[in-house]
Amino acid sequence: MAKGYWVARVDVDNLDEYKKYIAANAAPLAAYQGRFLVRGGQFETPEGSSRSRNVVIEFPSYQAALDCYHSPGYQAAKAIREAHSTGDVVIIEGYDG
Repeated sequence: MAKGYWVARVDVDNLDEYKKYIAANAAPLAAYQGRFLVRGGQFETPEGSSRSRNVVIEFPSYQAALDCYHSPGYQAAKAIREAHSTGDVVIIEGYDG
C-alpha cells in the first residue's frame, strides 16, 4: 500500500501565535501516525514560486493522510494556523513502484 503525504508551503505572519498551531497539531498527527520528513529547513527555489516554510509529513497510507486532515483534532489546529499564516497544502498518494 502506498503511503500518503501532506506537502505544505507556508508564510507565517505571527510566529508566536503560529507556535500554538504547532502544539495543537501534535496529537492528531500522532493519532494518524504522521511523521515529519521536512519541517522548515534550508531550501532553494530554482523554478516557480515559493513560500518561507516548507513541510512534508508522511502517513502510513493515503487514507490516513486524508483522515488526519479531516479529523476534528486537526481541523481545530487548522483554525489556529489559518489565523496566523497563509499557505498551500496538498495531500498526495505516494508512488508504490
